[in-house]
Amino acid sequence: MQILAAAATQEWMATLSAEELALARDYTTGNHWLILWGLVVSALVTWVIVRWGVLDRVAAYTEKRWLRILLVATTFLIISTLLTLPWSIYTDWWRETQYDRTSQPLSDFVAQGAIGLVLSAVIGAIFLLGVYWLLRKTGRFWWAWAGGLVASLVAFMLLLSPILIEPLFNDYQPIPEGEVRDAVLELAAEAGVPEDRVFMYDGSRQSNNFTANVSGVGGSARIAISDVAMDEASLDEVKAVTGHEIGHYVLGHVWRSVLVLSVLAIFLFWLTDRLYPRFARWFGTDAEISDIRGLPVFLFVLGLLSTLAGPVTNTLTRVGEREADAYSLATVGLPDALAGALIKTAEYRYPLAGPVEETLFYTHPTVENRIRTAMEWKLANQAGTE
Repeated sequence: MQILAAAATQEWMATLSAEELALARDYTTGNHWLILWGLVVSALVTWVIVRWGVLDRVAAYTEKRWLRILLVATTFLIISTLLTLPWSIYTDWWRETQYDRTSQPLSDFVAQGAIGLVLSAVIGAIFLLGVYWLLRKTGRFWWAWAGGLVASLVAFMLLLSPILIEPLFNDYQPIPEGEVRDAVLELAAEAGVPEDRVFMYDGSRQSNNFTANVSGVGGSARIAISDVAMDEASLDEVKAVTGHEIGHYVLGHVWRSVLVLSVLAIFLFWLTDRLYPRFARWFGTDAEISDIRGLPVFLFVLGLLSTLAGPVTNTLTRVGEREADAYSLATVGLPDALAGALIKTAEYRYPLAGPVEETLFYTHPTVENRIRTAMEWKLANQAGTE
């Protein structure tokens, strides 16, 4: 069976031309390098803001600790976003247009970035107010309490995001009447997903990628399929993709992610506490970790550690993706349709990466590995049925 599954997988991979594979390889490798260069840009911005001394001047405006934290945090989030805007335009818009991954006009990209800036400034400032309150009130064990704060924030954002945040960027509508809607709602009903929790959204506004997602928790949870997927997929492929997303919903992957990320946050905050003094000296600030003036260094260290922890979070995500694939295969039973849908994602995620690259950088198993699993399931469960 292993030999037959491998042969079937190679048949699917052969549907991709050498040019398509080369383009996907180039795009994916470039994304890996962007992680490193992003850290360089972050370090440069941190150095500029610290040396500029603007946060010191903002902090001097008031003696009220909570107001000082809010003012400094908001100022930093706005200034750092503006300083990194050229980099963001290059990585998230210009480069995406060069690889035909987006058709979004630059004006719309900047406008949506402005909305994101306002949201991040408000939410980020409030979160940082909590972090610095914990630094002052809980002493040297602040990092343990901060993990709980992260869990609370993530759960809160998961609850509100589908209702208040995501609609600011995309239009979510019921799937249009027809056989696709009937098939998707039938699958949702079988899994106990309410009919009003399944949507189609205009993902083509930002991206040409073939995608779908699950977001929210509890009463706000929903399954959303991009119009790109709806336009490019066959009926069976839509069924297979919907089964995958329902798998995330039914298997409770959101809550597992909240738990794991909260534990990881505690560890990262602990490391940040240990490493902050050294990085503060390197960047040239005399602010202690509990001093809001040291925020740029604090966030740089935390961001650096989060990047280094990427393989851990990637592994968590890949496990969830495998489980969701297995759920789709078991409940929908369309391995070839799932393979066909996966092939469409190879344009922006090189499908033939090795195990080391997959472990370090991939949030999903490689397309080749996922199709191999689908073909193995097909041989084990559909022998003699076709």
